[in-house]
Amino acid sequence: MAAEVGKDKLLEMYRTMQTIRQFEERLRDIFKEGKIPGFVHVSIGEEASATGVCAALTDTDYITSTHRGHGHLIAKGGKISPMMAEIYGKSTGYCKGKGGSMHIADFEIGILGANGIVGAGLPIATGAGLAAQVRGSDEVAVCFFGDGASNEGTFHESLNIASAWKLPVIYVCENNLYGEFTAGKDVTSVKDIADRARGHDMPGVVVNGNDVVEVYETTNQAVERARRGEGPTLIECKTYRWEGHVVGEEAFMGDKSYRPKDEIEEWKKRCPLITFEQRFVPAGVVSQAEIDAVKAEVAGVIDEAVTFAEDSPLPEPAEALDDMFSAA
Repeated sequence: MAAEVGKDKLLEMYRTMQTIRQFEERLRDIFKEGKIPGFVHVSIGEEASATGVCAALTDTDYITSTHRGHGHLIAKGGKISPMMAEIYGKSTGYCKGKGGSMHIADFEIGILGANGIVGAGLPIATGAGLAAQVRGSDEVAVCFFGDGASNEGTFHESLNIASAWKLPVIYVCENNLYGEFTAGKDVTSVKDIADRARGHDMPGVVVNGNDVVEVYETTNQAVERARRGEGPTLIECKTYRWEGHVVGEEAFMGDKSYRPKDEIEEWKKRCPLITFEQRFVPAGVVSQAEIDAVKAEVAGVIDEAVTFAEDSPLPEPAEALDDMFSAA
């Protein structure tokens, strides 16, 4: 099936994965230098799922994200410099420095927001799907969520109503095997979260979440189905985060690790970027020179984003209550 994906699309997806990887590696290092407030959760190792899914969408389609959402935002077309500035807490950020890492949004390109509450994006995406259906448009909504969120009530409530009303929603579970510090197998009743789709009368598909082409092709099918008015799909991307639940978790975990070291090393061998290169360079689909050019280009973009963020001003104290809303 990979032969059906053209070279330009493959290079576009590789560039996106490289951007996510380099953005988060730099972010991780900067955070450890004490330059960023709050917490950051990186998705290093999971780049293919965000990239493959969003490569099947248009600017007018919607996504909802999670606390580990930088990759989703980049893959959907978010701008790197205001993203970095937002995480720095600067006024030039997407949310003027008030949202931070876990609450970036860009409505103009369908990014309805990252979210620090586990499972909160599920009903938001479902609502976006309902809105598209009511308008009679062909937009679809994608909800990214983790394996832990599949045990939340919002998961079943959202899938139930989406199936009953045949809403154009694609639910994408990025199953990285752990919910914070707890192994999914210890708290989840099914081996494959995609099996839960049966209870809501919708397709449930398991894919290799580290294979960007497989994710892209599977999402394409789900998107086409949704646009035809045939309802939602649940896609489970089997993947793995190389880093801790939160950057710097080793500071309070000590020598006691909840993940075996050999497990981490085994998953690193399945790196989405390296396996992409090993698959398509020897086959002559893309050249090593093109791969190297993408890496260098992305490195320059990340450098510019860091400089932009560090040179940007902090919000003025007088602006603390601007853009804040509450119901009476």
